[in-house]
Amino acid sequence: MSLDAPHSPAPAGASALYAGRVMHQRLRPRRHRLSYRVFSLLVDLEELPALHQRLRWLSVDGFNLFSIHQRDHGAGEPEGPRAHVERQLQAAGLHAGGAIRLLTMPRILGYAFNPLSVYFCHAPGSAALQAILYEVNNTFGQRHSYLIAVPPGQPPGQAVVQQCDKGFHVSPFLDLALQYRFEVRPPADALHVGIQVRDAQGAVLVATLDARRRPLSDRALLRAFFSHPLLTLKVVGAIHWEALQLWLKGLRIHRLPPAPAQAVSIVRHPPPP
Repeated sequence: MSLDAPHSPAPAGASALYAGRVMHQRLRPRRHRLSYRVFSLLVDLEELPALHQRLRWLSVDGFNLFSIHQRDHGAGEPEGPRAHVERQLQAAGLHAGGAIRLLTMPRILGYAFNPLSVYFCHAPGSAALQAILYEVNNTFGQRHSYLIAVPPGQPPGQAVVQQCDKGFHVSPFLDLALQYRFEVRPPADALHVGIQVRDAQGAVLVATLDARRRPLSDRALLRAFFSHPLLTLKVVGAIHWEALQLWLKGLRIHRLPPAPAQAVSIVRHPPPP
């Protein structure tokens, strides 16, 4: 989707900035914990042209203090991530045309690395979520996504609990024979994204993002820049520092397997948690 492509308008003010904290804790076979402050942008994909025009310090597909490049998401195609996500919704037997809101870290001074971006996919003409798409990047330059349907009738504001098999290599200290369990409280005044990586004995790793909403303004962006300087570089540094610590603790390293044949794993009818 180009920036100028027409589509049904998004509700005013859907985009926002969320500031909070990420926590990773490995439970087995060695315990290890990492926590750091972060901020993310929640961007309604239909608001991208307006944000590009309205905000001095945020650009779309161009260099700025902060920027969102559409090729950083989805299939990296010129049509942009919305076209990619809507194809996955249709492949899952769901409906295109609803609001799609992307939670992600922007590029900072041209650089970004997003271990996880989350798309909240709403039903057409409704505030109800019909699916969540989890877009995962690893440090080997690969990307894979998991699209998981939300059960019809999910109460607004209640945590969405989902699960799927792990099908993409992320950490060299975890193999593929695992499951993900997601617990997500969709963005409101606050948001929560919790992930458990599980084997037959239970959780191996737990990761959480807890953050609170702020208006998306130039003032808020400048505040985020100076309170979280060079955040995206720090995220990459934290990943490699954690890997070094785990290696020193004697954890086994798994070789990089081939990338999945499909770019997106689709869970049409998620089993109950």
